[in-house]
Amino acid sequence: MKKEMLIGFLVALIATSFGCYIFIEFFSNFGFYKSLELIKEGNLEEKVLMLGALANFFVFFGFLKKKQIYRARGVLLETFFIAFLVLFLNIFSK
Repeated sequence: MKKEMLIGFLVALIATSFGCYIFIEFFSNFGFYKSLELIKEGNLEEKVLMLGALANFFVFFGFLKKKQIYRARGVLLETFFIAFLVLFLNIFSK
């Protein structure tokens, strides 16, 4: 059970990273590294992270469709982790 949840957590972490990368690549007029610099300058890390976490919906429902409930729980756990991280960044970055 714990191993399955860990797999779900790691897959969701990869999906979030991939979602952030896709968002930056497709919706930025600058190069990837220049976009990262602009995101840091504008304190937009939490917003990009939340948009990247949208990829977790696809992973979550994919696991549910395959009846891999514990992996779906791991995805949900990682999504809550991202939400608390964004809350932490929002509170302490100002």
